[in-house]
Amino acid sequence: MFGLFENELNNLDSVLDEVKRAGIDFLENIGDKPTYIADQSAASIDLAEEGYGALASLEIFRRQYEKLMVASAGPRYWGFVTGGATPAAIAGDWLTAIYDQNTQSTQGVGDVSAILEKETLRLLCQLLHLPEHFNGGFVTGATMSNFTGLAVARQWAGELSGRDVSREGVSGDLVVMAATPHSSVIKSLAMLGIGSNNMLRIRTLDGREAMDLADFERQLIDHQGRPVVVNCSAGTVNTVDFDDISAIVALKRKYPFWLHIDAAFGGFAACLPSQRHLLDGWEEADSITIDCHKWMNVPYDSAVSLVRKRHSRLQVSSFQNSNAPYLGDPAENFSYLNFLPENSRRFRALPAWFSLTAYGRSGFEWIVQNSIDCASELGDYIQSSEHFELSAPVRLNVVCFRLKSGLAGMSAFLDKLNRRGKVFMTPTSLSGQPAIRAAFVNYRTEKQDVLVAIREMEEVVRTL
Repeated sequence: MFGLFENELNNLDSVLDEVKRAGIDFLENIGDKPTYIADQSAASIDLAEEGYGALASLEIFRRQYEKLMVASAGPRYWGFVTGGATPAAIAGDWLTAIYDQNTQSTQGVGDVSAILEKETLRLLCQLLHLPEHFNGGFVTGATMSNFTGLAVARQWAGELSGRDVSREGVSGDLVVMAATPHSSVIKSLAMLGIGSNNMLRIRTLDGREAMDLADFERQLIDHQGRPVVVNCSAGTVNTVDFDDISAIVALKRKYPFWLHIDAAFGGFAACLPSQRHLLDGWEEADSITIDCHKWMNVPYDSAVSLVRKRHSRLQVSSFQNSNAPYLGDPAENFSYLNFLPENSRRFRALPAWFSLTAYGRSGFEWIVQNSIDCASELGDYIQSSEHFELSAPVRLNVVCFRLKSGLAGMSAFLDKLNRRGKVFMTPTSLSGQPAIRAAFVNYRTEKQDVLVAIREMEEVVRTL
């Protein structure tokens, strides 16, 4: 055996102990770590002939590159929709690397870690009050989850037109409708060959990002006779607005269409009895997107794609490895190779399983409610502020706001705020106007972090 390999296997406890110490040092001080990296320089090193070994590599990383690690898992990183990683999720993720499974099958002589993946999905559906009539699988994020659901929808639409899309390619019959689709949905349409421009935009309600149902029904009438795929938003990224799912389901009975629900983080509103009504009817969807590295607080990258079991044949038609006869008959031998895009799959279910079993229903109820409370705290401050105003009502866990002094100083304000490294927010556009967005999903965030952010905002706005 190569000498370094043999030496490190014989001293693996020492290697992992040093990694553990480095990790704990970061996590214990994450509240003080910067949310913006001012010094982004990094010296390059040449590839060594013999190699430095794991411990020396760790030392080089900490000396030269650790400074580039932003506190995105910390309590005041409110840009995008970025969750943290709970202790149980970290434990599961560490073991994921150790076990190094290529998760595919539930039976046979090879890797059968998919047994636990299916069990994890069963627990997740229980948490979200979803029935067990979905096939589910873990993917990298909302982009691939939306891609998966829309790929099966594409196959469904092709079948209605007498076409096997996976073999013959797309045709021009398919109509895709949405009111406020996430950018990952648009990207998925491009990757699927449907075309990112080929989405029929449904009007939104006045002052909202939710679908105007009257306009939606008019469009359904206008496109009768053609296969229609509808992307429904369960929590838009700017204002956490929800399309009226139960009303859309009622229209689905009148005008059959494929219903895909993008519930990347909004789906976790189902954890709270007070918010569950926002998702009434989502069990009738044909496919659902749920992100786990957002409100579930597991490490990147992790999301779930759910597709109704009655569409299993279409799902296999979309993703089956037709050139791999050694995989067996997909009808008899379940394998994620035939149900999801990736042929090689990390054991992403394990951190989620650890989280679900460690914290149970009450733990996730607390995370969701805490995020809502923190967003409300910031929203209350903005409403009473002489410098800021809300761009939209605070719904659940996202605060969208702007400067009262006008749009000219918005970019400079946000740039200065972020560069101070105490809190991180992102720019956005709402109703065609610039805005700033703060998204709360990290379990570490407390009201004292909101107070830190308010102090930072006050100090920056006075410099403009």
